[in-house]
Amino acid sequence: MSSQFPAETATPELNLEATSLSQTNGAAPKSDGKRPMFYEFKPSETIKAKHGTELRCKTWEAEAALRMLENNLDPAVSLVYDELIVYGGAGRAARNWKEYQTIVSTLKNLEADETMLVQSGKAVGVLKTWAHAPRVLIANSNIVPAWSTQEYFDELDKMGLMMYGQMTAGSWIYIATQGILQGTYETFAAMADKHFGGTLAGTITVTAGLGGMSGAQPLAVTMNDGVCLVIEPIDERVKQKVREGYVDEQVDSLEHALQICQDKKAARQGWSVGLTGNAATVLPQLLELGFKADIVTDQTSAHDLMDYIPEGDITEVLALRASNPEEFKRQALASIVKHCQAMLDMQAQGTVAVDYGNNLRGQAEKGGLQVRDENGQFLYPGFVPGYIRPLFCEGKGPFRWAALSGDPQDILRIDRALLETFPDNKMLARWIEKAQAKVPFIGLPARVCWLGYGEREKFGLVINDLVARGEVKAPIVIGRDHLDCGSVASPNRETEGMKDGSDAVADWPLLNALANCASGADWVSLHNGGGVGIGNSTHSGMVIVATGTPEKAERLRRVLTTDPGMGIFRHADAGYEIAENVARERGAKIPSLK
Repeated sequence: MSSQFPAETATPELNLEATSLSQTNGAAPKSDGKRPMFYEFKPSETIKAKHGTELRCKTWEAEAALRMLENNLDPAVSLVYDELIVYGGAGRAARNWKEYQTIVSTLKNLEADETMLVQSGKAVGVLKTWAHAPRVLIANSNIVPAWSTQEYFDELDKMGLMMYGQMTAGSWIYIATQGILQGTYETFAAMADKHFGGTLAGTITVTAGLGGMSGAQPLAVTMNDGVCLVIEPIDERVKQKVREGYVDEQVDSLEHALQICQDKKAARQGWSVGLTGNAATVLPQLLELGFKADIVTDQTSAHDLMDYIPEGDITEVLALRASNPEEFKRQALASIVKHCQAMLDMQAQGTVAVDYGNNLRGQAEKGGLQVRDENGQFLYPGFVPGYIRPLFCEGKGPFRWAALSGDPQDILRIDRALLETFPDNKMLARWIEKAQAKVPFIGLPARVCWLGYGEREKFGLVINDLVARGEVKAPIVIGRDHLDCGSVASPNRETEGMKDGSDAVADWPLLNALANCASGADWVSLHNGGGVGIGNSTHSGMVIVATGTPEKAERLRRVLTTDPGMGIFRHADAGYEIAENVARERGAKIPSLK
């Protein structure tokens, strides 16, 4: 089916290797019997998002959902292709290969006034709705609260009744490591302002984890002119992040890594070093050596004990995970306790410690470690209450867009429009300059950009106009992370330490999902457990496709006002004066606000 857009022009393929940890074709791996994967339905050709303007679906909205699903699974993007795992330990795009095929078939046949329902990675129904209603509604990992534990979820998962959707894995709007890069960059910039005179030059940050999302940390540090030592137990993941440009170099020994870090610190040069090792082993070694980092943080997959790699020979440890999961989890928890204790010990020596939202502290607490003070507050803060919440109060968060044409030039054209639309925003200009210089396009070309209430609506209309005038080659997908200002309840991360004590109130992400449906989003999702593990968070996502039509302009206006508006409502309700002032200045209607 052809579209209103001109024929695509050829663009060079990005030179990125397929970096899945498992095979992408040929014989399927043998099932371990723990969850049905239906490998006989796995496509013979490696999945990659289609480029260009030719449609396989009946609408651009359904085509966009299909391409973003495919993009999540592209081996250059996904963490474990064979298992449909996109990122975040076990965050999947579909429940199994059979259900993947059903989702694809359903999207291709979806009418312009129909809505597909997806229950934990399985298409379970198609409804006759409206052309302006969402084409896809997704619910992932949601369990009645009293049953919402990792153990209960694991049993449902093994039975093939559910999957873990993480945040953007199961909602089909993951854009690889770039997805959290600007938020990470802004966090480290805020740390530089608060602790180091406005720059990370001459500082060393120590962190751990180089999975799909955690690779953002070393690049974010170097973009702030600091030095980063990042520890990762799986050697291939270190190599992958070096290939992608998120890590500058890999070394084989701690001694060599420290020498490089000290040299770069002395030269005040931004640089990142990847070391294959285990944080639970390496951090205590740093303490024994008398090495003092300036910042210590972490982004391993601690939210699920099956995805945190414990100390030991990596081959033996991974074999243990397959043969004796309970013993693996016991060892993982012991390593988490040791890891977190080392961070506390480093903090006691004067290092700035910050949790980066993976529930490491919460798991360590389950393992018996004291991680809170006498008032119940964590001994070292999470990144949101410590550095990011003022941005949330302005309705800002990880807004993003992806080019369905597959042409990087579309993103660069939108970059120019962004700078023209907000010429006085120096923070934004600084981000775009650094992103263009350092951030690779992996999978469909995309950009993340923290825009706030009023700004998202304004720029969404600019993008739609670019599509209408043919200045980009195909429609543009617009979405965001679930880690946003008004779309998540997560007491150990985004809503930690709320001013009014409402950390665990989950009404807000439910209202967010409902409001986005009412406003005309193209697909809306509601998940449990993203980032911090099952039972520890509720969060929602939205996506809308800029197709260039006047009708879509009206929906963009409503959705991109409603969505960040929930952040204003949520934080004003909690008593944050910044949010109250933004509501007054920008006309957000809050009945209780005078």
